[in-house]
Amino acid sequence: MYTFESRIRYSEADEQQKLTLTALLDYFQDCSTFQSDDSGVGMDYLKPLKLAWVLNTWQIDVTRFPREGERVRIGTIPYILKGPLGYRNFFMEDLEGNRLAAAATVWTLLNMERGVPVNAPKEVIEAYPLEEKLDMEYLPRKIKIEGEGTPLETITVSKHHLDANHHVNNGQYVRMAMELVPEEITPKRLRVEYKAQAKLGHEIHPVYYTGEGVHIVSLNDAEGKPYAVVEFTV
Repeated sequence: MYTFESRIRYSEADEQQKLTLTALLDYFQDCSTFQSDDSGVGMDYLKPLKLAWVLNTWQIDVTRFPREGERVRIGTIPYILKGPLGYRNFFMEDLEGNRLAAAATVWTLLNMERGVPVNAPKEVIEAYPLEEKLDMEYLPRKIKIEGEGTPLETITVSKHHLDANHHVNNGQYVRMAMELVPEEITPKRLRVEYKAQAKLGHEIHPVYYTGEGVHIVSLNDAEGKPYAVVEFTV
């Protein structure tokens, strides 16, 4: 298990002075980066090998969004590392140990030059001690879309959407989707299925679907194939 402590910043809070869902996701993503860096197998180690971890799926379940100024602990637990796949939990809790949110993720180690999955090197496997996975509900990785969707305004990928791997950052897809669902919803669960990598200048064509307590945004390419599917449950 790897943890760090933080305090919810004003810049991370919404109009109700509560941590935003996208800021929560950023905390989790940063936590995995910190663990990799501190273990010596971060981007500085992977880049010369032309390797990168690519996220396949998010599931984030929220118990309570902490308020601006609240002190929190963020942690991550790798629990399966086999071949090219890594399974990792995340959590956020208050300093009394009460869980605020928990997440399950699946990652693939890619050779970025060839665009193919590769088995994790021995040094990477040894850097991530495995532990028991968190006690939470684990939903299927695939997000099911039903019914007719509503096409929305096209988004052009800009520089601010990109990360160090030169494609749209995982959290940016969620930010795009959050801008397209009704403002009044407060998601208690987020699921994201990543399918392809959008890069600078690509056009993303969102399609919005809604059902009982569920809002889905499929962020598609020009041919209707998803880059990412984002599901909010309220």
